[in-house]
Amino acid sequence: MGNVLIIDDDPGFTSLLESYIHEICPLLKIEICNNPLAALALIRKGNNELILIDLEMPALDGMKIYKYATESGVQKGKIVILSAREPNYLREFFPMGSCLAVLNKFEAKQKEVLGMILKSVQSKLCTISPG
Repeated sequence: MGNVLIIDDDPGFTSLLESYIHEICPLLKIEICNNPLAALALIRKGNNELILIDLEMPALDGMKIYKYATESGVQKGKIVILSAREPNYLREFFPMGSCLAVLNKFEAKQKEVLGMILKSVQSKLCTISPG
């Protein structure tokens, strides 16, 4: 079973996101961390197929968590940045190739993109043959 780590300080949002993921990708295991500092230990475990990181968080923002994750060996293609910011602002900090995707967490079309990413992760896990 693939693990998806959601790092976001908004429990209401993470609850909705968890329900959405369970609905479209029931084989994925969801781990939620509403405390950005505690997320560092979960990243260090290194068993995540995908990490969703909110950019705007207190104490430790998503940019610092992103840098920590990549410096800890997490592949950039396993990181999705979630934000409410405008696309032009986000492109400045996350140019093409710096992560799998940068999505606006409140736009319906972006939710569809996230759904495609999650389904792709689940599909890859189902096609991996054991041993």
